Amino acid sequence: MTAFTTRPEILGTFGVVTSTHWIASAVGMSILEKGGNAFDAAVATGFVLQIVEPHLCGPGGDMPAILYSKKKNKVEVICAQGPAPAGATIEHYTNEGLKLIPGDGLLATVIPGAFDGWMLMLRDYGRLTVRDVLEPAIHYAESGHPVLPRVSATIAGLADFYRKEWPTSYETWLPGGTVPEPWSNFRNPVLAETWKRVVAEAESKSDREAQIEAARDAYYRGFVAEAIDSYASKTAVMDASGERHKGVLTADDMANWQATIEAPQTYDYHDWTVAKIGPWGQGPVFLQTLSLLKGFDLAGMDPAGTDFVHTVTEAMKLAFADREVYYGDPNFTTVPLDTLLSDAYAAERRRLISLEASLALRPGKVPGFEDQYDLTMKMLEAPEAKSGAVYEPTMSHLTEKRGDTVHIDVIDREGNMVSVTPSGGWLQSSPIVPGLGFCLNSRAQMFWLQPGLPSSLAPGKRPRTTLTPTLALHEGRPTLAFGTPGGDQQEQWQLSFFLRYVHHGLNLQEAIDKPLFHSTHFPSSFYPRTREPGGLTAEANFGEDVLEALRRKGHQLTVAPEWTVGRLTAARHDASGLLRAAATPRLMQAYAIGR
Repeated sequence: MTAFTTRPEILGTFGVVTSTHWIASAVGMSILEKGGNAFDAAVATGFVLQIVEPHLCGPGGDMPAILYSKKKNKVEVICAQGPAPAGATIEHYTNEGLKLIPGDGLLATVIPGAFDGWMLMLRDYGRLTVRDVLEPAIHYAESGHPVLPRVSATIAGLADFYRKEWPTSYETWLPGGTVPEPWSNFRNPVLAETWKRVVAEAESKSDREAQIEAARDAYYRGFVAEAIDSYASKTAVMDASGERHKGVLTADDMANWQATIEAPQTYDYHDWTVAKIGPWGQGPVFLQTLSLLKGFDLAGMDPAGTDFVHTVTEAMKLAFADREVYYGDPNFTTVPLDTLLSDAYAAERRRLISLEASLALRPGKVPGFEDQYDLTMKMLEAPEAKSGAVYEPTMSHLTEKRGDTVHIDVIDREGNMVSVTPSGGWLQSSPIVPGLGFCLNSRAQMFWLQPGLPSSLAPGKRPRTTLTPTLALHEGRPTLAFGTPGGDQQEQWQLSFFLRYVHHGLNLQEAIDKPLFHSTHFPSSFYPRTREPGGLTAEANFGEDVLEALRRKGHQLTVAPEWTVGRLTAARHDASGLLRAAATPRLMQAYAIGR
């Protein structure tokens, strides 16, 4: 008898699309139906997610993508994580009276990278036009879409603040001064006009590639950049510091930047090879954790049992501790990944995993990096370092409604695969830019204002993003694309999914449906950069026996309600040509479609 799952694992041979919103998934599938490939579908899906999940991503945000092109026969990364502007110096921010970069407002903004990343994907890997991929987003912005209850609640929680401090956001998100009701039809006509103008400027050129370049110019060297410069550099807005600040982002910053293509960071785990983004993000944490877990018999553990949760958690705590000391933009800092992913280093670190939960932050000491280790630990252990845990982008000084991220996985019948995690520019992050209908990101909050660290603020430097899609090869063949929103939890939820899938014979949906957990032990990437030593959050559907056993091991346990943790999606390409896809039932938004 087939095991019960909350949804079927989707099967087909034509194509599969899975994302964190059903409308976006349907749009992606429609692009495949009209002759687009996986990359065209991902681009269109991404633009629609900006409309239907505006509390989780937006046109002023950022994204990394990991993709496999059948034509190139190559796995590559698109880095559309914009760097800090030229004026984003530690001196400037500290002169503004800041010790941490706020989690919102204009000082938290880096160069918005998502649009250029999408256009790069469309140009180099897709085959449709700018109009083809933007038309669905224009439709839902202009004609409307049903407002998610969480969007309505987020806007309601910020209504007074918007009215007093961010009037452009008040005008956009509370049309007529009223919070949109859940499931009511919501429109963003100003954003629709922005995208229409981008399409018009693109179509002033004759051939497809020239149109894509014209669209990039419109955003980064044209009317979009001009509007952003005029607003961000001249308007002081309230942020989480309790003060008003102008931004430092300029049109010159935008004009001089482009998204890039680079090689992934990989690690071999049994008969799988996992591809992630580099140490400018947290992607290698996943790989480091795998290197530690190689020494344990995970296949012999209950995938929803105490030993599995404890062992994986303790390994993750060690890998995330290394993230704090060593990860940063490799264009600015040396990151000793060869050491961090070596068998010798893993064997040494693995000995720290015991039957009891550790309450200490324990990064490893890599030879030659002693000063960096000492400086980081001194900062993280200072008396003013905050306790508590905030592991997603937040406006907690105003409301409990937090921002987050979205995710997309697409595979087409040709075997092209893409996993992409767009984020930033959500409606909580900063005010709407007048005339554009969207706001900027707050990714700069991931920099430290302490000099001398791999993730210290510097002009032109990429913030150490939490965005982390995954693509895995089985016996050398690109097979699996997956990911999730969730800030610092992204690697953690993906890891549980992957380990259960690899070791326990579950299908995609079965692995996604298993109860989830995550550690809050290490410092958060988000303002106010807090941590909860020994903290572990687990869904109630693990059962009281497992939860009590975790408490006895010393974990500082927070029990989350059933079906509330994680927003995983996944897609697979079998060697036979069969395609599979699945999406989480949690939040009742994500959906997998295929045939």
